[in-house]
Amino acid sequence: MGMTSTEKILASAAGLDEVHAGQLIMAKLSLVLGNDITSPVAIEEFKKFSLDRVFDKDKVALVPDHFAPNKDIKAAQQCKCMRTFAHDMDITNYFEVGQMGVEHALLPEKGLVTAGDVVIGADSHTCTYGALGAFSTGVGSTDMAAGMATGKAWFKVPSAIKFNLTGSFRPFVSGKDLILHIIGMIGVDGALYKTMEFAGPGVASLSMDDRFTVCNMAIEAGGKNGIFPVDEKTIAYLKEAGAGEPRIFTSDEDAVYERVYDIDLGQIESTVSFPHLPENTHTVSQCPEIRIDQVVIGSCTNGRLSDLEAAAAILKGRHIASGLRCLIIPATQKIYRDAMKEGLFDIFLDAGCVISTPTCGPCLGGYMGILAEGERCVSTTNRNFVGRMGHVKSEVYLASPAVAAASAVMGKIADPAKLD
Repeated sequence: MGMTSTEKILASAAGLDEVHAGQLIMAKLSLVLGNDITSPVAIEEFKKFSLDRVFDKDKVALVPDHFAPNKDIKAAQQCKCMRTFAHDMDITNYFEVGQMGVEHALLPEKGLVTAGDVVIGADSHTCTYGALGAFSTGVGSTDMAAGMATGKAWFKVPSAIKFNLTGSFRPFVSGKDLILHIIGMIGVDGALYKTMEFAGPGVASLSMDDRFTVCNMAIEAGGKNGIFPVDEKTIAYLKEAGAGEPRIFTSDEDAVYERVYDIDLGQIESTVSFPHLPENTHTVSQCPEIRIDQVVIGSCTNGRLSDLEAAAAILKGRHIASGLRCLIIPATQKIYRDAMKEGLFDIFLDAGCVISTPTCGPCLGGYMGILAEGERCVSTTNRNFVGRMGHVKSEVYLASPAVAAASAVMGKIADPAKLD
């Protein structure tokens, strides 16, 4: 019986010749990640091991990105806890304000993940790194603590669903539209504890940023991980980031999949997820007139340079609708600087937008863009649960940067292909 790429990565990390769906294994970890919300809990659990060092100071990454810069005293205490622990443990990859960014954009950019790695993070969107051909998944703070102490984690090997991609996107359509389409098709539990493997000739047409976006939201379909094959684009990205030597694992032709879906990328339309679940999707052409109060362009899903470029291409020479707020949040300091050098900031400011330091803030209703009762937001983030971005009677509509920018201009959900 053949194995999927995910099964091969896990088998290698577990020191086994083969593994199969449902098998319990203990695997060596390439990296353990935590942020300012989850790390303080993990640190308290880590103390119970009575250790004076983590398993490998180079294989733990701590990123204060949710409430940093600190929004209040409690946030300051949480970040201080991380800072002190990082100093005491001599952790190499601690990213203070000024160096930090949104964690799932920052780690690949810094070359901290490579193909074939096994990565756990106390954040559900750790599945992002499957774009690089790694096995990466979110865990709880207790598992993070155990990972920091032992360098290992146990897993039940996930079964797999395959998405066979063909063709290429039409103008204004991107990876965000693809993953929203898939979640709408299979539901928020359609891939529960399963590998979402993306394959087929259409993969070559996807940019690395598209792949990051798709894998980032695998968890919104219940997926244990998302993963793409390693190709020339992947290798080029890893080389530019200075990542470690890739270990490439490919799925066998006789690998077992629970289901296989065939998707023609050319048929995907600009898609919006309505409140209050990511599966509640509609194409923009199907959307009724929905007035909005705020637009957020950023996050671990869509805060990369290509996302900002897509938004700027639409906002250039235009102005956001009267009475509307538009927040632009570059995901890392490098992206911030590159966007500024490209002149994107002038475009955003001329259009009436505001630009934030890198942060997860508004995505989880933390700060920097909280919604009041009755307000609606089009956001490039990844979740639109009740109260996700503020008041329980507010609404979040998930969309691509292109749709978000067009909506900011029109003051309502809008099709970027149909702007005047």
